[in-house]
Amino acid sequence: MSYTEQIDFSRIPQHVAIIMDGNGRWAKQRGRERSFGHQTGAETVHVIAEEAARMGIKYLTLYTFSTENWNRPSDEVAALMSLLFDSIEEETFMKNNISFRIIGDIEKLPENVLTRLNTCVEHTSHNTGMCLVLALSYSSRWEITEAAKQIAIRVQKGEITPEEITCDCIESHLTTHFMPNPDLLIRTGGEIRLSNYLLWQCAYSELYFCDTFWPDFREEELRKAICDYQKRERRFGKTSEQIS
Repeated sequence: MSYTEQIDFSRIPQHVAIIMDGNGRWAKQRGRERSFGHQTGAETVHVIAEEAARMGIKYLTLYTFSTENWNRPSDEVAALMSLLFDSIEEETFMKNNISFRIIGDIEKLPENVLTRLNTCVEHTSHNTGMCLVLALSYSSRWEITEAAKQIAIRVQKGEITPEEITCDCIESHLTTHFMPNPDLLIRTGGEIRLSNYLLWQCAYSELYFCDTFWPDFREEELRKAICDYQKRERRFGKTSEQIS
């Protein structure tokens, strides 16, 4: 039985977050430059975005470039920025009724890349299907630090009191405030860590790690991850009896 046949489409996770890992290692295994892996990985983004939209996933958040990635060799960073500019295809979004959003310290991005991204955000804002979110120049520690600064300023201005700083208050100041927390976090490439990605938001997410490098992660791999997710019992601190 295929994974498609096993999926319960009435229990599709609302929000799936992915750490797209393994582009460089995939290319190295083939005797190619890391940039070739990134190019093929960009093609995978389109494949998985279209499949996620077909499955009924509402939010797909992809860890595209971390704040730590700025420390990579300058030629690789330049190649990634160029690839990012070239791979934003509004046609894909419009054809699949997908809206587009960005989270992260995006002011660090090159001006031409940022302009192209913001244009795509604007042009797809009325689409009503899945929302594809790219985490760019993003890290959870940066995000939580920025939220703390914003809340401190509001306290200083007398807009809120320290007693009013709740979990909901903090969440409303995060860059992800417009969407629910991930139900499922997928990491490709064989590494088993979160790498500073959506740490607050993934407090109760189901975690799925696979050895498949991102360029090889296709529709069936996504379906496999969804099937694994659907076998789990999400208790959120409660007992099995309470859930049932």
